[in-house]
Amino acid sequence: MAFPLEVLQNTRKSFKKILENTSLENLNKIPNGSKNNIIWNIGHILVTEQLLAHRLSGLKPMVSDDLIEKYKKGSQPEGPVDQQEVNLIKDLLETTVKNTSELYSKESFKNFKEYTVSTTGNTLTNIDEALQFILFHEGMHLGIVMSQLKVL
Repeated sequence: MAFPLEVLQNTRKSFKKILENTSLENLNKIPNGSKNNIIWNIGHILVTEQLLAHRLSGLKPMVSDDLIEKYKKGSQPEGPVDQQEVNLIKDLLETTVKNTSELYSKESFKNFKEYTVSTTGNTLTNIDEALQFILFHEGMHLGIVMSQLKVL
């Protein structure tokens, strides 16, 4: 397994622990000065990984179109998320990265469509660059979530 995928699995464990140890009310609470909440950040990293790794490679994401619409770049929380959706996201944190790892080992990400990310302006040209950016992106959102936890 590529090192970025190992780190990604560990990052996802951190997000999972946050989901398990934070009340539904606090997962949904939008701190003052913020446009989103903890559950949105976690749903967002999940969707972003699927779009950058899978969709840009011509593969079908493991997450529904509804989830993609709800958590994609530029979206915001539209209301409280229920426990069922939290559980779905928690399960997908593990299953999606496991699937991505399996597909990576089978070299399934060959037909990668170049994409310039708005966050840094870098152009991703292959799956390895996408995985490196995904790690940066998830680390950034982990920091946001940890900051939100401190103010709740």
